[in-house]
Amino acid sequence: MKITSQFLREKFLNFFKDRGHAIIQSASLIPENDPSVLFTTAGMHPLIPYLLGQRHPKGTRLTDVQKCVRTGDIEEVGDDSHLTFFEMLGNWSLGDYFNHESIKWSYEFLTSKEYLGLDVNRISVTVFAGDEDAPRDEDSARVWQECGIPAERIFYLPKKNNWWIAGTTGPCGPDTEIFWDTGKPACGPNCDPSCDCGKYLEIWNNVFMQFNRQADGTYLPLAQRNVDTGMGLERTVCVLNGLKSVYDIDLFQQSLAKIQELSGKVYGSDSKTTKAMRIIADHVRTATFLLGDPVGVVPSNVDQGYVLRRLIRRAVRMANSLEMPKGSIVEIAKVYIEVYKDVYTELVQNAYKIIEELIREEEKFTKTLIAGEKEFFKVISHIPGNVVPGGTAFKLYDTFGFPVEMTQELAQENGYTVDLEGFKKKFAEHQAKSHAGSEQRFKGGMAEGGGQETTNLHTATHLLQAALRRVLGDEVKQKGSNITPERLRFDFSFGRPMTAEEIAATEALVNEAIGRNLEITCREMSVEEARAEGAIGLFGDRYGEVVKVYTMGDFSKEICGGPHANNTGELGVFKITKEQSSSSGVRRIKAELRK
Repeated sequence: MKITSQFLREKFLNFFKDRGHAIIQSASLIPENDPSVLFTTAGMHPLIPYLLGQRHPKGTRLTDVQKCVRTGDIEEVGDDSHLTFFEMLGNWSLGDYFNHESIKWSYEFLTSKEYLGLDVNRISVTVFAGDEDAPRDEDSARVWQECGIPAERIFYLPKKNNWWIAGTTGPCGPDTEIFWDTGKPACGPNCDPSCDCGKYLEIWNNVFMQFNRQADGTYLPLAQRNVDTGMGLERTVCVLNGLKSVYDIDLFQQSLAKIQELSGKVYGSDSKTTKAMRIIADHVRTATFLLGDPVGVVPSNVDQGYVLRRLIRRAVRMANSLEMPKGSIVEIAKVYIEVYKDVYTELVQNAYKIIEELIREEEKFTKTLIAGEKEFFKVISHIPGNVVPGGTAFKLYDTFGFPVEMTQELAQENGYTVDLEGFKKKFAEHQAKSHAGSEQRFKGGMAEGGGQETTNLHTATHLLQAALRRVLGDEVKQKGSNITPERLRFDFSFGRPMTAEEIAATEALVNEAIGRNLEITCREMSVEEARAEGAIGLFGDRYGEVVKVYTMGDFSKEICGGPHANNTGELGVFKITKEQSSSSGVRRIKAELRK
């Protein structure tokens, strides 16, 4: 029987629902008030406050299917298993059950004929080998043996393999990972699941969160022990159907068919064509979800927008290499909107924006290609010999947005080669500088367990939104926020720049609310009750039917899951430092709290 993605989603959620877990909705791909990461890379991001001990409205056992984006392995996309967007099936224990129950349920779901019915003889697992921070996980290994996994298929691996943390700080702990034997031959006598030889494919990861990693690298015990599991939907559907590649599953069939139709080429005909088609299929899918996200991202030169732009432009370049007509990526995006319309309705709701932004970005990139080619021919006319220096290739990339692959192709066509090592060196230097800047910029966010500064600034965003709605009208709706200990950044829907008078009035209203020492109260209620009481909130359906509503006197009432001050008088003096455009129809305010 062919196993579909929807079958697995439903089977997984119902399995854990029958074992006392509440089903919660997928959160946004853009983490709320967490500047430590650009995207939601795991199911744990939206749940960090609850992993740290805050009470979740839906209880201590949760299950979900979380949308995720990871771009660390973007160069691997196009092989049999790597994707930038994926869905993560997860189940959670917030201070409830621990590793014994988690492992036994995972084994049951994977091997029981009633559920997935996988061959136990093709399953191997890894557990934490232990170090100075935590002991060897003999307990989990013993549970696996009780389930039926023999000792020779239980591998002890170090922290780099069997320890999970979403960023550099925050909730973390040892994990046990479950691997499927693909049938490929072992790469040698020491082959194990840590190899990249392709024999082992990870399908599930159970994290036993017991620690909170501090900024100085120390590990403090969490107030409660948690379980956080993640099963990759696409990889598991691939395994269940005995397929070679994740691109062979149902979710990609229509998009790959459309790519073949538009290109006139056959998927699988040769490795270069196949890889290009897979990159297009993957990148357009990710771009569609980012553009269609409730918070929303648009292509830009910084942060999430930069990653989105890179994905779109790489897809366009691959489409060009397959001689696909202009506008092809839009047609592929339409396929994905149709494929996911019943699961992720936001894609349908934001279809116009998705299509509009893809058209605009393709047109911009076409101009970039023209400008880059012009500059290429200009610079090679001054190059002695027939090697394009790495620094020149990097300038074309950095200044003109010209991909190095295009530089290589043009060079080859004109009898030149490119000093690729020199380019990589320049690129690495640039990345090191950017990374250092990013670490400084993202340092100290909510994922680090928060702090009074971030808590106060988060509270101030509620006052800011309420003030903006008073000054500008109810058309103002939050489109995203980002908080560091130094400042808040708040994006909101509004069609023009604010006047100096409007900025001053907004600032004054916030400071008036702070000066009134308003008590901040929190109540749990249904979404319907919250809306009936006039509460607003971008993340209204994030936590399911029961939400937290924070009220600040008669000034603000919002649905929210973040940390808050007890009284507005704790905040200090609110100062708007900048008001600017964020994207079409969206404005951005940066502000500080001063003592």
